[in-house]
Amino acid sequence: MTIALNARTSGARGYAYLISIVAALSGLLFGFDTAVINGALPFLRDEFRLTDWEVELVAGVLLWGCAVGSAMAGVISDRFGRRKTLVYAAIVFAVAAIGSAIPRGLTDLAIARFAGGLAVGVASVLAPMYIAEVSPPDVRGRLVSINQFAIVIGVLSAYIINWKLAFMGPGNWRWMFGVAAVPSVMFFIGLLFIPESPRWLVHRGFDTLARTVLARVSNPHEADEELNAIRISLREESAFSYRELLKPGIRRAVVLGCVLMILTQITGINTIIYYGSLLLRDHAGQSATSAIGANVLIGTTNFFTTILAMATIDRLGRKPLLMIGSAGMCAALVGLGIAFGMTPQPYPVIVGMILCYVGCFSLSLGCGGWVYLSELYPTAVRARAMSLGTLCVWLSCLLVTMTFLTLMQALGATRVFWMYASLCAVTFFFVWLAMPETKGRTLEEIQQWWTPGGRYGK
Repeated sequence: MTIALNARTSGARGYAYLISIVAALSGLLFGFDTAVINGALPFLRDEFRLTDWEVELVAGVLLWGCAVGSAMAGVISDRFGRRKTLVYAAIVFAVAAIGSAIPRGLTDLAIARFAGGLAVGVASVLAPMYIAEVSPPDVRGRLVSINQFAIVIGVLSAYIINWKLAFMGPGNWRWMFGVAAVPSVMFFIGLLFIPESPRWLVHRGFDTLARTVLARVSNPHEADEELNAIRISLREESAFSYRELLKPGIRRAVVLGCVLMILTQITGINTIIYYGSLLLRDHAGQSATSAIGANVLIGTTNFFTTILAMATIDRLGRKPLLMIGSAGMCAALVGLGIAFGMTPQPYPVIVGMILCYVGCFSLSLGCGGWVYLSELYPTAVRARAMSLGTLCVWLSCLLVTMTFLTLMQALGATRVFWMYASLCAVTFFFVWLAMPETKGRTLEEIQQWWTPGGRYGK
């Protein structure tokens, strides 16, 4: 009996991993589409003779689309379902990749990149939410982290492909953008074989289908308990409007999620993800191809530290990882600022500090931020609350992207990176003093924290 039960549980966990991996392909596209600009920018800048402002505009247009897409994701997914909305996003990913590869001018490129941003914005909300809603509590942090792992695979893939294509000469940036059409089609096909979120199904009255999904990712006994918990949680929620996010308790959850996601961005990670090649070329004296090659090392560090985060987030908890990582980021940025202020600049030290910074981010805010965002909210408000939190991500990311080169010219690299270091220190104290630990809790248990009489229900 025990052996049979263990076998069923093992098979169920395998199925949960499988559908999480399919959903996380959107994360791969997310990472690729956001990072590919890093390698393309030096060649775009030379071909179109772009100013710093125009470079920031080209890098930022995708983020405008991300902001719009993330704002729409909750409404669309509440109406059509998490899975079907991801199918729409997969189609837009493919169209945008092809459109970015064949523009006749910057306007055409901007339109295609904006469309790609819409898909990234939708996927950035729905992939972690979908995975959280189908995951058993004891492995939910690990499964949601698969999405972040897919993002860093996408980033690393973009860096490697950029590096390989950098030697093709003029027009190589077109191939850099166009490659994304291949995983977009794979994502679309994979989505045809995964189920809808059981929590969305219960919310829409499809309890039998929901139980079938829950039984496949756990076991029949756990499925009945989870189905009952979902029904209770939904009954306790009134008809939703955005005013519900201002209710005591829920308001606190929303503020915590939004502030945390803003901090994941304004601590400066995308100065490296988007501008790493230009930073190393223009401020550290490297060639474009050498700078793009260094990005491969950065992406590899990102990759392996994300694996470490996935292996530890359900053991150590969310808070310890975020505190360790933000402290490490702060120290690395202080060192990076010192290195950029030295004459001559020690290039190995600069790269080493960047690797330390990126590794600490991946270990902590990179995974932990999205895990927190997927866990904090009650089922009935989760989609739109996550949309709001993800909108905060993209708006703060846009702020960093649209100001970095300007700040570098105005303040210099040392002061800019010390500014980001101070924000890492703010992040450390915010996580320590304000964030609850959600390790091992069911989504329904976490929901009770925000209700009147709960731990944080005021």
